[in-house]
Amino acid sequence: MTTNPSTPAGAASPLAPEWLQVPADANALHEPLWAGGVARNEAGELAIDGIPVSELQRQFGTPLFVMSENDFRARARAFSDAFNDAFADICGGVDVYYAGKSFLCTAVVRWVEEEGLRLDTASGGELAVAARAGIPGADVALHGNNKSDGEIHRALDMQLGRIVVDSLAELERVAKIADARGETAKVMLRLTPGVHAHTHEFIATAHEDQKFGLSMAGDSTEQAGLSAAEEAVAAASGYASIELLGLHCHIGSQIFEPDGFALAAEKLLDFLAAMQAKYSIVLPELDLGGGYGIAYTPVDTPRPAAEIAQAMAAVVRSKCAELGITAPRISIEPGRAIVGSTTFTLYEVGTLKTVRVDAPAAGRGKPGEPGENVTYPRRYVSVDGGMSDNPRPVLYDADYSAILASRTSDAAPQLSRVVGKHCESGDIVVRDVYLPEDVAAGDLLAVPGTGAYCWALSSNYNYLARPGVVAVRDGSARLIVRGETEEDLLNRDMGV
Repeated sequence: MTTNPSTPAGAASPLAPEWLQVPADANALHEPLWAGGVARNEAGELAIDGIPVSELQRQFGTPLFVMSENDFRARARAFSDAFNDAFADICGGVDVYYAGKSFLCTAVVRWVEEEGLRLDTASGGELAVAARAGIPGADVALHGNNKSDGEIHRALDMQLGRIVVDSLAELERVAKIADARGETAKVMLRLTPGVHAHTHEFIATAHEDQKFGLSMAGDSTEQAGLSAAEEAVAAASGYASIELLGLHCHIGSQIFEPDGFALAAEKLLDFLAAMQAKYSIVLPELDLGGGYGIAYTPVDTPRPAAEIAQAMAAVVRSKCAELGITAPRISIEPGRAIVGSTTFTLYEVGTLKTVRVDAPAAGRGKPGEPGENVTYPRRYVSVDGGMSDNPRPVLYDADYSAILASRTSDAAPQLSRVVGKHCESGDIVVRDVYLPEDVAAGDLLAVPGTGAYCWALSSNYNYLARPGVVAVRDGSARLIVRGETEEDLLNRDMGV
């Protein structure tokens, strides 16, 4: 037997995840989710640097990525300042590489350079953006587990500061290409330290069973007793066309706990000291990667840059003292932690529907027994974008939040699921969120935390044009990436 109750006012729906609480004020902004300068104006409308979202929609349409340039610059400076302060007495400071894969365009490259950071790229296309923006090649790194010959040539053409080599075969290819050109390639070796980060398995990148890096486990190559990492160090030192700068690792993404970073640093410093003792090779640089988490929902608790920096510095300082070695120059690669919270996505609401879902009644015995289930409402709120502008929920089960942006409301909160317009039942933008009961077609919703890996992973599924990106600074908004048109999509169709 089932009943059909409504959820009592102020009570959480049994369909909601445990962490999701009914908001005390559905109009309030949870500050860690939003860029500085985002607030409700006197009319109750969401605004960024004083520009209301309705004006952004009028000028640029929806869906739309809305980015705070000031917030991006502030977060970039925070990482640079915090890590330079923490490591000043250890190695004279830190080189901060912005991980361009999170979001990249020529404007962002210029901001990165102007704030004193360097740039990490992962493909020839990202190198092309860097070149167009005019950043010096010495301040650029190239990653990738399967670099093409063309990408290696481009890296050498641009005189990159580092090529991060991912395998023994790639090391040989880089050496041969550089030798044929009569040049020297500056190389770092990416190692897999065997650290399993506490994150989604698809974005954990330092355990052994995955595609990235040179294994530090013994007997992992044809040379008995040598790991792939050690064989690479020995091989690199024998190539006249390779300048071996040091070691690199990256344990994953969206990580809150510091334990994995500390363990990876210790393992790489142990390895660096062992290579110095065995081969008399002094490796002057160590890149500890990125992966620092941000807040996507009110329960996420990211660490401030200064706290991360001090924790990592303490580990490097003590480990180098224990090993009796000079500390290498440290570099890091924040991407999401700089750009993620700078941006929200603006959508217009279309159709709405409410479905009834059976769930066990609290305190009434075991689920599934007769009379134990009741039916609760879940509302679907469809917007004019979806998985084509944010595939992370379907890729990683990523959670997001959302607010009614075009106005405030005193209506009771209702458990809602924000979904896109694509022909997929998995096209979910926000799986669970409480929105006012009176949300209606034509309202605007804002989803915060979409600066990283949303536009970068966007697609034209169902032939939707990808949204534009607007940068807002000091009350002025400008397009930094133009939204696509249907003509853009059709221009690549070569016809019959």
